[in-house]
Amino acid sequence: MGLHVRFSCIFPLICLIPLLTSGPGCSARYTEDWTSLDARPLPQWYDDAKIGIFVHWGVFSVPAYGKFSEWLWSWWKTAKRLDVYADFATQFHAEFFNPDDWADIFKASGAGYVVFTSKHHEGFTNWPSPGSWNWNSVDVGPHRDLVGELAAAVKKRSLHWGLYHSLYEWYHPLFLADQASGFKTQDFVAQKTLPELVHLVMEYQPDLIWSDGDWEAPDTYWNSTQFLAWLYNDSPVKDVVVTNDRWGKGCYCKHGGYYNCADRYTPGKLPDHKWEKCQSVDKRSWGYRRNMKLSEVMDLPSIIKDMVYVVALGGNYLLNIGPMSDGMIAPVFEERLRGLGAWLGVNGEAIYATKPWRVQTENDTNVWYTAKNNTVYATIIGWPTKQPLQLLTPKTSDATKVTLLDYPDVPLKWAPVTKQAGLVIVLPAMPFSPGNAWALKLEGVV
Repeated sequence: MGLHVRFSCIFPLICLIPLLTSGPGCSARYTEDWTSLDARPLPQWYDDAKIGIFVHWGVFSVPAYGKFSEWLWSWWKTAKRLDVYADFATQFHAEFFNPDDWADIFKASGAGYVVFTSKHHEGFTNWPSPGSWNWNSVDVGPHRDLVGELAAAVKKRSLHWGLYHSLYEWYHPLFLADQASGFKTQDFVAQKTLPELVHLVMEYQPDLIWSDGDWEAPDTYWNSTQFLAWLYNDSPVKDVVVTNDRWGKGCYCKHGGYYNCADRYTPGKLPDHKWEKCQSVDKRSWGYRRNMKLSEVMDLPSIIKDMVYVVALGGNYLLNIGPMSDGMIAPVFEERLRGLGAWLGVNGEAIYATKPWRVQTENDTNVWYTAKNNTVYATIIGWPTKQPLQLLTPKTSDATKVTLLDYPDVPLKWAPVTKQAGLVIVLPAMPFSPGNAWALKLEGVV
């Protein structure tokens, strides 16, 4: 029995799913179990894109305070200040929010996709959710469909559109009741979580769903496999949509599309499954903080180094910013994103659509390798102090050609280290790099 049958009585939109999405030409269908769902191939666009921009924005952007500003309401629970937090919604004006300006910055960053907060754990929805009366961005605060406006601007720039969605809500009465029952009841899932997820998919057709807030209960409580089976089989985005791994307690790094694992996940070696690192420019918080210090903000070389490491190990890099409540992106965040885009404008060939090479690094992690077709790229972190540069891993041939992506039409002089492997490269005068990193293109090596 599919999702649209199991929950057909609780939300009118779900009744329309078979009519809106069924039809001839369907690919293989997935059943409501992890064995089937985990076997679904990941749509190629995601691995090719490599870079995404994460955006945490909501009522929490008004107080904009605390180590994790987006968790402020939860921290206040013990202080008995829940009544105060709800008043922040009326101050969430977003008066300077211009979705085209945001989308221009995201495009300039070199990212291939954007993941926007549709709803965080506070339950406030950035779209007019029928299940969130008077606690959404149209009924109160901005009085605008923030999801819809940004979706249109992002898609217009040929970026893939993704939505972050929290499965749970800290203080929703139905969730608290289910929690008190030991999650033996599922009223919150049936009346809130699943209808909202389906509504988001049908209304905004995201290419990516970044699920979160799953850890309180197992996937059987969230009915995750039923939702994903519908998403992959019958939804309007079934052929393109990508999902992460946060679908229930014990699921992350185990089930789902690609793996997020923990926040800021950084594996020590090449994983055997597609993964993504989410990393915030503000090292302390995902949402904006008014008390943020410059020393707590990643500088551009740190971002580039982190991103290169992630891509060399087969991951995607999802870089987060937290806009202000008025809709402005802090200049320091914009500067970092545009700087990333400037670096990718020169060196993106070594990043986009690449695969991990047979060796990921050498020279004490100063050089990271990627590969595309028959070409190997060696990205150097920090200009080498010892010249000429020696790489011991690549095996050269008579057809070997070496160039620096800053000077793609100027072959560099090189010589083999041994007959078996390695080469020494004569580098030119150090070109300017906004990220203190440079990429070599090695053709004719294995």
